[in-house]
Amino acid sequence: MHWFLSGSLSVEQLTVKIADLSASLQGKKLVHLSDFHYDGVRLSEAMLEKAIALSNQIQPDLILLTGDYITTTPQPIHQLALRLKKLQSRAGIYAVLGNHDLYHQHSKTEVTAALTNVGIQVLWNEIAYPFGTDLPIVGMVDYYYREFNPAVVFNQLAPTTPRIVLCHNPDTATMLKPWRVDLQLSGHTHGGQIVIPGIGAVLPYYKKFVRRTPRKIRRLLPCLLKEYFIVRHLEWLQGLHRIGRNQLYVNRGLGTYLPGRLFCPPELTVITLESE
Repeated sequence: MHWFLSGSLSVEQLTVKIADLSASLQGKKLVHLSDFHYDGVRLSEAMLEKAIALSNQIQPDLILLTGDYITTTPQPIHQLALRLKKLQSRAGIYAVLGNHDLYHQHSKTEVTAALTNVGIQVLWNEIAYPFGTDLPIVGMVDYYYREFNPAVVFNQLAPTTPRIVLCHNPDTATMLKPWRVDLQLSGHTHGGQIVIPGIGAVLPYYKKFVRRTPRKIRRLLPCLLKEYFIVRHLEWLQGLHRIGRNQLYVNRGLGTYLPGRLFCPPELTVITLESE
């Protein structure tokens, strides 16, 4: 993707307060990356190299990846994994898969194996403990996959235990409301890609336009034939949100689809943990 269509990489700084956070975890820095779409088109090598270099410069305690490493076929994951091998983190790198990582029959196996081979732990309805039992990392299956079953995972944790949750699609935040989620990290939306200053993302307005367009006109315009939107909750396209008592952060991702990005640059997120 040409720089003109994607924009330059933005580093977003975020401080997240977590109740009952252990004193030993105060000030820990996390790097969050998402939506690479590494396929030779949607993410440039220069953008990827810059993201890796900036992440290493930050010297994070933990790196968290939230899916869509590829776009269609799984073959590019092997080249991407070799590049992600350069990422450095004190407590490791943890990842979940996105919907694009599950498109083909063998994509899940191939993507998981490639990331695992370079030291990235892929969580599939699993809990990891990079910081010990004081702050588990919960990795959920993608929203659209039949194995998405939060009760099986969350019921393994005591309600008083702080936790960070990785799940590709931010819509899952509504389904996770019955459980404690101190911070959910998601991607999937690309931030809406096109944002008008003072107005916001174009996508919600496009959705209203499609719904109000008569079906006879939709048939004449192929782009309107299918009312397809990447998420239901278009108010959660990017940034930090409070969902009941839980917190959700949506990363704009690194990869870019046509027609490109406008006032919605690719993102690397740096999260600093504090006690509430």
